[in-house]
Amino acid sequence: MAHIRDILQQAYAAMRHDRRRTALTILGMAWGIATVVLLLAYGTGFGVAIENIFATYGGRVLGVFPGRTSMQAGGNKAGTDVRFTLEDVERVTVNVNQITKVSPECGKNMTSTYETRSLTEYVRGDWPQVQEIYNLDMQQGRWYTAEELLQKARVAVLGSEAKEKLFSGRHAIGERIRINGISFEVIGVVAPKMQEGDNNINRVINVPFTTMGELMDTHYLSGIWMLYESPDFEGVERAVRTTLGQQYGFNPQDKRAIYSANLVKQLHQFQILTMGLRVLLAFIGTLTLGIGGVGLMNIMLVSVTQRTREIGVEKALGATSRTILMQFLAEALAITAVGGVLGILLSYIVAFSVGTITLYSAIALHGEAGDIRLAISPISIAIATAILGAVGLVSGMVPAMKAASLDPIEALRYE
Repeated sequence: MAHIRDILQQAYAAMRHDRRRTALTILGMAWGIATVVLLLAYGTGFGVAIENIFATYGGRVLGVFPGRTSMQAGGNKAGTDVRFTLEDVERVTVNVNQITKVSPECGKNMTSTYETRSLTEYVRGDWPQVQEIYNLDMQQGRWYTAEELLQKARVAVLGSEAKEKLFSGRHAIGERIRINGISFEVIGVVAPKMQEGDNNINRVINVPFTTMGELMDTHYLSGIWMLYESPDFEGVERAVRTTLGQQYGFNPQDKRAIYSANLVKQLHQFQILTMGLRVLLAFIGTLTLGIGGVGLMNIMLVSVTQRTREIGVEKALGATSRTILMQFLAEALAITAVGGVLGILLSYIVAFSVGTITLYSAIALHGEAGDIRLAISPISIAIATAILGAVGLVSGMVPAMKAASLDPIEALRYE
């Protein structure tokens, strides 16, 4: 123990001997470790932002929409239109056990009016379960109930922008609007959702599916939306395609027969890209830290040259090569450790100062949850510390081995 303490004291004394050189070396290592931590934090923040974007649209959600076959299946030729009915909603619910919530959808653009204001946007008819499927939060009022669905109640839930265009700053709950000339009571307003480009998600007006029959023919559905509990997102989609393919005689592999929107599948694809980005950023950070390691190695080699005579005296007094090696290695690791602590502190200061980096909010309204926050996680600190330790060990070992291998007689003759 005393031996280790002596080595550390000698390392500390050597660092104090040339404070400017030591300070510059520590600064280089601190900058390197801060770069690694911040790059890893950026990669983590990017991944979290992507997950937040998908989370706002719901969790394990699958939507299927009718199309036209492009592959021949059995006796059916390609080019056949596929059309969904309410029986298909029951069919997929019975045959795919993982589905927990399901809702049909019928909709089209219609003109809605309130007093002198009018709005021509998408009006959608669906079941009450769609609120949970779409992950819709209420800003005011409530969603329609199963009882109102059975009663064909003329009630409507407005998107946040639809409410503003029809009512401006006025209170909307309890007021009546006319959709294609039919009167509906406004019972709720949906909280704003992320809205990109021409996406009209905040301008949609929702009404009960049964009531939608008064506005358009609902025999054929626009699509079917499902919420499922299985982590096997590809298996659920495959089961739905197989069920509908058996009913309508198309190949389940035919991507054009029915179109699907599988949010978890899309998120999984983005997560693969995010992992690749993290690896790339970690590699870039390691290169930056490696430059600091080269600087440390050069400084330590200069130190060995300047202290050659001192090394000769120590060996003449009985110091072993191992003691000399440990002495210079301890000095290099001490510089690395101090630089590492300062670098991690610097990374926290930078992350706190930067705050949020604009990403999704630049292209989408209400997209702040999809912006990047530099997230310094314990894993990032652990990875950066491991890289720092490896760089410090390699950078210190070469000069230490050179010092340990010096011949004591030649060292004492050195001028």
